Amino acid sequence: MLIVVSPAKNLDYETAPVTDKYSQPQLLDHAGELMKVCRTLSPADLSSLMHISDKLAGLNVARFGEWATPFTPVNAKQAVLAFNGDVYTGLDAPTFSTDDFDYAQSNFRILSGLYGLLKPLDLMQAYRLEMGTKLANSRGKNLYEFWGTVITQSLNEALSDLEQPILVNLASNEYFKSIKKKQLTGELIEPVFKDQKNGQYKVISFFAKKARGLMARYLIQNKVTTLDELIKFDLAGYQYHEAFSTPGKPVFTRDEI
Repeated sequence: MLIVVSPAKNLDYETAPVTDKYSQPQLLDHAGELMKVCRTLSPADLSSLMHISDKLAGLNVARFGEWATPFTPVNAKQAVLAFNGDVYTGLDAPTFSTDDFDYAQSNFRILSGLYGLLKPLDLMQAYRLEMGTKLANSRGKNLYEFWGTVITQSLNEALSDLEQPILVNLASNEYFKSIKKKQLTGELIEPVFKDQKNGQYKVISFFAKKARGLMARYLIQNKVTTLDELIKFDLAGYQYHEAFSTPGKPVFTRDEI
């Protein structure tokens, strides 16, 4: 199985990494091309484009200015340890074993507006550039047009190395739209997480994000390769709900606490 998740807006470059293993982003040349465009933006441009505060815009313009290759452990950090959001709380990568990191390198990917597709131990410099950003570039009017089929091709290459070419989508709609589903060479599985509220099961964003991270952790630590194994996921009180599920979209529910 190959697992894909979204990045996080928040970053942690203060905490020391728990492993000294690292790799380089496969699509770094593409990121460099995007960075040339990003460096033309003023804080006001970025604030308007990304709908962020002036303070955040200033921070990210500074990050664009400092972005430089080559990436080293001194000026960058492994992606899975740098991102710091709800999905990554569930994933809890700092507690991974050496075997977990090794397995994740082959079976886990992070989608990114700037880097396209990252392995967990790929070194990454700080940035904020969401996939849905309408950043005009040499390939089109937004990042979806910039990445085109590049991300899909990279995923297909990774799928071709696996005995079970199954792609598990644990990313948000914004990020998964960067993938051309019809061009994928593997089976697509898209888990759904619903929490009970007022007697009804609903997708609640905060809980669903953390559940995606928990699912990724479960798949990595148990080296899951089949759908039958995937639906045994039971962390944090979630259980597979067969009646709610449809082919390719297993639903997991959790009762109201």
